[in-house]
Amino acid sequence: MRMLKKQLEYIRSITDFVPEIAIVLGSGLGALADKIDVKAIIEYSEIEGLPVSTAPSHKGRFVFGELQDKTVVLMQGRVHLYAGYSSKQIANPIRLMRLMGADKLILTNAAGGINKDFKPGDFMLIDDHISCFVSSPLVGKNLDFLGTRFPDMSNAYNKGLKAAIKTAANNSNIELKSGVYVQLKGPQFETPAEIKMLSTLGADAVGMSTVIETIAAVHCGFKVCGISLITNYACGILDKPLTGEEVEETASFVAPKFEKLIKEIVKAI
Repeated sequence: MRMLKKQLEYIRSITDFVPEIAIVLGSGLGALADKIDVKAIIEYSEIEGLPVSTAPSHKGRFVFGELQDKTVVLMQGRVHLYAGYSSKQIANPIRLMRLMGADKLILTNAAGGINKDFKPGDFMLIDDHISCFVSSPLVGKNLDFLGTRFPDMSNAYNKGLKAAIKTAANNSNIELKSGVYVQLKGPQFETPAEIKMLSTLGADAVGMSTVIETIAAVHCGFKVCGISLITNYACGILDKPLTGEEVEETASFVAPKFEKLIKEIVKAI
């Protein structure tokens, strides 16, 4: 609690900007931060105790500005378990954005498609998630000033925001799939046997982020929605190895369409 308040005080010493909407930009999707009317930028490394991004293409900074006449704060890059951070550290920037004033959160990520109806370049609205394979950021003493000890997850991805996303996609002539997302620790890609297991459990897409952020966000009162960009077929669906470069290439190729969709979503919510 003390560290969060200290971090917020530092941010407020730089800017008094109050965002309505927070957006987390996933792998290969950070270019949107360069397209908004920027009011302030704060590097994660400037904020004492805040974890910094290590993934390729993740710049690691908060970008404050206006998008579609809404005030927004963007995480241009996120942090991951595979970098050695804990679930609590990953929750830290999410909680900070809530304390800044944002009450709606758009999460984006690059994911592998488990559902065989998905193909690289598709967008998947996250209907629900599976959190069993990662540690909850809420383990330990509850931060009562943020939220309740036992938060309900039956509407983790807000129904109203999901409806708005579907409308935004339709207005943009962008096909939108929907499904269940599962987060694993990484950094290694999954084995064919693991993908088969995840499919049996009901997962449609897999990645190395987002679920921990959603849990922390719901706990502290955010209305949450999420979109996965399917960048590759999950392991075992095709007889070929997976690479991080493939993920980045697909994300970069689809970035203009993604930016269009996010702009429409911000306008709609």
